[in-house]
Amino acid sequence: MLRRALRLGLGRGLLGRGLGTWRGDSTLDWDGKVSDIKKKIQSVLPGGAWNPLYDTSHLPPEHSDVVIVGGGVLGLSVAYWLKRLEKRRGAIQVLVVERDYTEYLAVVDDPPLDLQFNPSGYLLLASEKGAAIMENNVKVQRQEGAKVCLMSPEQLRNKFPWINTEGVALASYGLEDEGWFDPWCLLQGLRRKVQSMGVLFCHGEVTRFISSSNRMETASGEEVTLKRIHEVHVKMDRSLEYQPVECAIVINAAGAWSGQIAELAGIGKGPPGTLQGTKLPVEPRKRYVYLWHCPQGPGLETPFVIDSSGAYFRREGLGNNYLGSCSPTELSPQEEEPDPGNLEVDHGFFQDKVWPHLAQRVPAFETLKVRSAWAGYYDYNTFDQNGVVGPHPLVVNMYFATGFSGHGLQQAPAVGRAVAEMVLEGSFQTIDLNPFLFSRFYLGEKVQEHNII
Repeated sequence: MLRRALRLGLGRGLLGRGLGTWRGDSTLDWDGKVSDIKKKIQSVLPGGAWNPLYDTSHLPPEHSDVVIVGGGVLGLSVAYWLKRLEKRRGAIQVLVVERDYTEYLAVVDDPPLDLQFNPSGYLLLASEKGAAIMENNVKVQRQEGAKVCLMSPEQLRNKFPWINTEGVALASYGLEDEGWFDPWCLLQGLRRKVQSMGVLFCHGEVTRFISSSNRMETASGEEVTLKRIHEVHVKMDRSLEYQPVECAIVINAAGAWSGQIAELAGIGKGPPGTLQGTKLPVEPRKRYVYLWHCPQGPGLETPFVIDSSGAYFRREGLGNNYLGSCSPTELSPQEEEPDPGNLEVDHGFFQDKVWPHLAQRVPAFETLKVRSAWAGYYDYNTFDQNGVVGPHPLVVNMYFATGFSGHGLQQAPAVGRAVAEMVLEGSFQTIDLNPFLFSRFYLGEKVQEHNII
């Protein structure tokens, strides 16, 4: 016990002083020091009683109505809508557990949030093979009120003379309220807003769930086990210490690592081919983004261009800089998927897979020079590359907001509201997202999109 106290850094302050003041009633003095040491050690043990000698301000609360695993834009969006839709202010206690502590809308007395929105639109190019799909997509978008037009190769050349239209059969172009913005600003704005609404944060890692289970029989006669999570164990950052948090609801918004969080809850641990054996098919996929300079490149009115090859780019600022990349093709994922074990950038990928497509589509990019690059993770849904929203059918109080395969930033406001509505009302209210439930993995019902990046 004494060795543990020393390892924890508790011995030097108390033991050193105790040995240096051995005088007078030495027995009582020593007994008092030993008692203090025992109390302090007890306070840092899991489940130990709180003691003012030990600072617990960095720990999460022992109880929270909702624990959100993941402090990215999706987790924060769920937190925002839970607090926005609660019947009474302060009725729901929400805790966000974020493993990456580097990740922080209008707040009273704060300036308005500026997302640096650039309304230059999206320009998607389709080959002959993809033209019919593009026409159908644009029809749906127009029905929903989007200002999107279709362009022939000739119209495309007239509007954007810097484009080589070889191999392009059709293009779609967003005319209004479409473009890109600074995702970091949105993340920080959401974090600041939900903190003002009373949401709590802690930096740590969810390492365990404590749950109860009940057996039941389905209508088809299959016996299944229903589980309910009662406690989340949060391991504190850079420490062996953990805090148990009792809760009623868990939101799995852990992004690329949400599959691991699902496994911690026992999801996918049953026999293959059963609902209990169905995993959450979300895993980390590494993606590169490159920044290059090209003085002769497209001008200030350049939209976000998505080529039929999968390569994409947009302008970055006013100095003839551009950023873009290309996702590895779905035709040979085993050969082309980068190792997700690190975030090192493969510059050869740009030279071999990205630049040839860029230079073919925009001849001026023949002379581009790469200035910088970085890598990040997609929460990649290997089943159908679409999001997973709503409750798990067997772990009845775990809800998902994950698996968006690179589109989470765009869809976060709607998904956050949908998950909050499901938690609070028991069903989707504003938008019907039932096609995106977890059960589709067991049923084999894919929700697929085309002409996306």
